[in-house]
Amino acid sequence: MSWWQQPLVGFDLETTGTDPAVDRIVTAALVDTVGAVRVEAANWLLDPGVPIPAEAEAIHGIGDAVARSRGRQAKEAVEEIAAALCARIADGRPVVAFNAPFDLSLLDAELRRYGLPTLAERLGGPVGPVLDALVIDRAVDKYRKGSRTLQRVCEVYGVELTDAHEAGSDALAAVRVAVALAGRYPAEVGAVAPAELHGRQIGWYREWAEGLQAWLRRGKDPLAVVDPRWPSRPTDQEPPGLTA
Repeated sequence: MSWWQQPLVGFDLETTGTDPAVDRIVTAALVDTVGAVRVEAANWLLDPGVPIPAEAEAIHGIGDAVARSRGRQAKEAVEEIAAALCARIADGRPVVAFNAPFDLSLLDAELRRYGLPTLAERLGGPVGPVLDALVIDRAVDKYRKGSRTLQRVCEVYGVELTDAHEAGSDALAAVRVAVALAGRYPAEVGAVAPAELHGRQIGWYREWAEGLQAWLRRGKDPLAVVDPRWPSRPTDQEPPGLTA
């Protein structure tokens, strides 16, 4: 069977903000599937240890009162999330995400914050295979106009997203978008082994980053730098330079 008919794990975080280097996990989910069919899920609610900004609460619905009264202690929960994700990778399940560099980099930043082994340290090598529905969609349908939020991409591929910005719902939607991409683009996606598809995404992401950086430098920001690393990046290092 092709990868999109086999066990997968969807991964998503909801956080205090959009900077993987400094922001914290509020909720997390791992959704185990066989193809697009949900089998079970693991969910976490954390007390991030810092105030949750109103802008973040408006997106995912979790504020300080809920996080402090019902959330797990952050270090303990971050260890559990990382251990559960790595166990699935070690078992041969591809990780499916939507904008993987955000979620994986932020989880690694949390692990370093608490003095815990990073994902790569646990696995003894790079994290993967990762299937990033956003990266794949941008590559195979490069010239489609409009936004590429998860909600919009779900509409394009006929995937129901019942509760946007709830980690479990977003993780499952990412899997279903990836499966839909495999069906719509068999030669580029569906018939490609996960390890090879992982490698292709590294190049696709770099190409996208180079294009975005060039566009930004022509107009809004002559000094813009778009980090080309995928599927994760060390958040304690400066991003590598790209050619102008």
